[in-house]
Order: sequence, then structure tokens, then C-alpha cells
Amino acid sequence: LVMMATNMPQALDEALLRPGRIDRIYKVGYPSKVGRVRTYRGYLDKVSHALNEEQVDRLATITPYATGATIKDLVNESLINAIREGRETIEWRDVIKAKQLKDLGPPEDVEYIERERHAVAVHEACHAVIAYRVRKHLTIDIATIEKGGTYLGLVASIPPEDQFTRWRSEYEADLMVSLASLAGERIFFEGDSSSGVSGDLESATRIATMMEGFWGMGTTIASHGVTHEVGIGGGGRPGKGEKKDGDLLEGSLGVRIEEKLAEIMARTERLLEENRHEVLAVAHALETNKTVTGEDVEAIIEARQGPLIDGRAYHDDGFKAAAEAYHAQVIEAHKTHAAVAAPLPRLGGIGQFLPAESTASESPAPEVT
Repeated sequence: LVMMATNMPQALDEALLRPGRIDRIYKVGYPSKVGRVRTYRGYLDKVSHALNEEQVDRLATITPYATGATIKDLVNESLINAIREGRETIEWRDVIKAKQLKDLGPPEDVEYIERERHAVAVHEACHAVIAYRVRKHLTIDIATIEKGGTYLGLVASIPPEDQFTRWRSEYEADLMVSLASLAGERIFFEGDSSSGVSGDLESATRIATMMEGFWGMGTTIASHGVTHEVGIGGGGRPGKGEKKDGDLLEGSLGVRIEEKLAEIMARTERLLEENRHEVLAVAHALETNKTVTGEDVEAIIEARQGPLIDGRAYHDDGFKAAAEAYHAQVIEAHKTHAAVAAPLPRLGGIGQFLPAESTASESPAPEVT
């Protein structure tokens, strides 16, 4: 019995694959969640760590395509972070920091001016709040406003379970998350919007096109892929179909796509209006911490203690008023291209909001804890 393995099957000589030589080919995919849990336990047992079973299970969930090599690398990076902070034991925050570094790479060493920092934070907070409210097939992994090579900030989500089919309701939730940036900027910046929504609109248009023209998730049944293939709509066999037919079909599809996006946009705007305070709360956490885990985003929205952030302080009436006042100052600075007149509101200890007058003579604002 001869067994071989390769990670480049496309490079094998075809003569090797003839019957009587290599008769069976098996594809070995990514480990399942159970496999990832066992692999994490194996590597974590080789180091000193303080992770409990629930955290190991959570780690396996938020790394859906991890292999043995990437799991080992993540554990090593977590240990490096702990050692840099003078500890010998890996803690949950070390794992989160290591994962962020591996997923996103090191952030660019830049600082936003106050009004742009707030705008990026609101943009990402709108994505995060809508994702938490409507997108149940994915969970938020991290939200960040640390600038990367191709983005100013992002909200990354992961599947909580293995799933091989997708449904219309799920794609509509994806559309709402994508359109949340444009809807949110218009709501929070008095009708204004930035060029930063371009990637979100591309994603939304692509999904809406597939829903309306190919997946049977729109107002018609026919597949535009087939009609295009046979020559209707300007494609397919040369000479098949008249141009006016193509214009009619393409125009109809374009109208349906725009109508779909407009419908989803209206739903997204209503939900953002209902969750205005939650958006400003998540935006404040992003401005304070730069990067926030998905579990902490949920804690902020639900007013409870998260793994790294206590979300209860964000629902204090004093913070709500301060957040709105600060946002109003940013709007004024945005209109005049001036510096923001007011400082970012501050949070104190567990579940406490610190009014500005009680902190005027203190040291710089601490991070949310």
C-alpha cells in the first residue's frame, strides 16, 4: 500500500493519476470545531495558561478555518505577548491580541484627528449594532478603528457553526450590515456621507444582484445567468437575441436591484434610529480602545459585563447626555473643518460614568474597564 500527500494536487503529473497507480484521492479539509478544541488543548497544555474550558471552546469558534499550524502559531504569539508584559501565564487578553495581530497584521502607526476618529468609529459602530441585531448566522469577532493597509476600520464576523447553505433572510441581514455605514453616516452627520462607504456598496450591490438575478431570492423566478448564456441580455451566442431585448432585461434587473437595496436601506435606517444610543456607545468604546472584541460589543449593547469591557456604564443617563453633546461638537467641527471643542466623555470604574466636572483636574482619561 503506497500513500502520498501533497498540498499542490494541481501540480501532479497526470500519468500518476491513471488507474492502477494512484487509484483513490481523498481531500483533507480544515478541522471541525471539535478537532480545533482538541488541538488547542494539546498546544495549551504545553504552556502555562489561565484559559478555562469555555474560553477554549470560544477560541475554537472564532477561528473557524484554523489548521494545526495556525493554532500552534496563535498559542506561541499569545505566549510572546504575555512575556512582553512580564507574565509567564497566557490569559484571554493575550489570545485576543495575538488573534488580532494574525488576522489583521500590525496596524499603521497613524492617529486620526478627533472629528475623523469619531466619524470612523460611528461608521463601524453602525455596522456592529446592525450585525448584532439582525445577523444571527454570523457573530461579531472584532471591531476596530485602527487603520490598516486597505481600510480605516472594520467589523469582522465569523460563523458560529458549520453551515453549507445560505438563505434569503441571511443575505438580507448581510445587506443591512453592508448598508449600515451609508445609512448611519447620513443619520448621524445630517445627510452627509463619506467615500469610505464605497466598499460596502460594492458588496451590497453584488449580493442584491445575485439575489435578484440568479438565486431566486427576488421578485422574479428566471435565472439571469441562463438568459445571458443563450444570448438574451447582450451575452451568449453571437447573433442571438436583439439588442432591445437585452436592454429590456438588463434594465429590468437593474431596477429590481435598486428597489431591493432601497427597501433594505429603509429597514436599516429605521433600526439605526431605534438604536441611536447603542451606536454612540459602541463608537465611544472604539474611540477609547481602538479595537473591541465581539463579546464586548454585545456587552455594551446589552448593558452587562463583558470579558474586557463593562458595558453597564454606557447606559448611564449621564453618559447618554455626554455622548450626544460630544457628537454635537463633532458635527460642528465637521461643518467648519475645525478642532472638536469638547473632550471625549470619560468612563470610570465598573459601571461608572465620570462627569466632566469631577475629572477636570485628573490625569488623562483611562481606558474603559
